[in-house]
Amino acid sequence: MRPDIVIPVLMSCALLWWIGRGMGWTTRLLVAAITLVLIVAILLVERSLQ
Repeated sequence: MRPDIVIPVLMSCALLWWIGRGMGWTTRLLVAAITLVLIVAILLVERSLQ
C-alpha cells in the first residue's frame, strides 16, 4: 500500500475515534464514509493536476 493513501486513512480513523467517543455507531459510520470519500476525491484531484 502507498503511504499517500494509508497515512490520511489512519489519521482520519484516529480523529474519528477521538471525536466520536460520544457518537452512536450509525453516526460514526456515516462520518467515516464521508471522510473516506473526501480523501479519495482529494487524491483524484491531486493526481489529475499532475
